[in-house]
Amino acid sequence: MKKAAILLIFTLSCLPVFGQTESVYDAELAQKLGADDYGMKTYVMAFLLAGDRVSEYTQEERVEIQKGHMANINRLAEMGKLILAGPFINGGEKRGIFLFDVPTKAEAEELTNTDPAVKAGVLKMELVEWYGSAALMMVPEVHGKVQKKNF
Repeated sequence: MKKAAILLIFTLSCLPVFGQTESVYDAELAQKLGADDYGMKTYVMAFLLAGDRVSEYTQEERVEIQKGHMANINRLAEMGKLILAGPFINGGEKRGIFLFDVPTKAEAEELTNTDPAVKAGVLKMELVEWYGSAALMMVPEVHGKVQKKNF
C-alpha cells in the first residue's frame, strides 16, 4: 500500500513534466519558481494525522480549533510558505497534507507548530522532504482565480 501511494504521488508529480508534448523553456519563469534543470524543486510535505487529544474537546471547541486551523492556513499561504493544503476524503487517521516551500524540515516544523489544531493535539504532523514540479509554486496564484468562497 505504501509503495502504491508513493508511486502514485511520483507519477502525479511528474505529469506536468512528462505529459507535455511540446513546450518552450522559460528561463525567467524557471528561475522565479526555483526550478532545477528538470523543472523540479524540493519541498517539505506535512502529512496531517489525527492527534491524540481529539476526544478531550467538545464539538463547539473543535469548531473553534478548526476556525483557527483555517486562519493559520491562510496566514501561511499569505506568507508564501504554504503552497497547497487540503484534507483527505475518507482518509481515516490521515487527515490531509500541507506542502511547504521552505529549505528545511526544521522550518516546516516551526510553521506546523503555529497551527492551533497542532497546539491542541487535535492534529499531529509527519514531515518529509518531497521532490516535485516547481510549477506547483503557481498554485496559490491560480487557485485565487478559481476560488469563489473562502473557508
